[in-house]
Amino acid sequence: MENRSEYIEDIRVIKKVMEESSRFLSLSGLAGVFAGLSAIAGAAFAAIFFLDGNLSISEDFFLSLASGGKESLVLKLALLAGIVLLVSLSLALWLSYRKSFRKGLSIWTPVSKRFLTYLLVPLFTGGILILIFIAGGQFNLILPAMLIFYGLSLVSATKFTYSDIFYLGILETVLGLLAAAFPSMGLILWALGFGILHIIYGLVMYRKYER
Repeated sequence: MENRSEYIEDIRVIKKVMEESSRFLSLSGLAGVFAGLSAIAGAAFAAIFFLDGNLSISEDFFLSLASGGKESLVLKLALLAGIVLLVSLSLALWLSYRKSFRKGLSIWTPVSKRFLTYLLVPLFTGGILILIFIAGGQFNLILPAMLIFYGLSLVSATKFTYSDIFYLGILETVLGLLAAAFPSMGLILWALGFGILHIIYGLVMYRKYER
């Protein structure tokens, strides 16, 4: 009976080693929480200082702007989104590094390189498409594109990390499609996707893998 227990324990150890060698497990749940809080803060800032207190962006609001006001507003929102992204990525890198250091794992491995490749290809593709939308004045498609391509990047990178991000990616993509169907709700759906969903995902990941 004792040999059987040792055999089962050996299998568990081997399974854990194989999992750690094939998946990037340094993602921090807390990074998701902070990313979500940053997104909500960014959306609130945009609503208060750029959109006259409105979370919904109707075509009438754009028509009420002075000449060149629409382009100026889009640039301000894009800059704000960039700041939110920079803050979120910086926190994610620091918290993931801290988690890997605490567990004695290397954060830069062949697996993490493949994870980043599969994550960044859809993101860069979406970024280029968004620039095309901006150049063509198709501003109502920017927020949906952010959500859709972010969701697709998570789905793409799932095979190299926790399977939980697959479901997050699907939800982000669905919200992006809804934002495309209902442009006036774009900022609300963006805050829901990058804010609320990230916080829920981060808390689930923290409870499941880090406590």
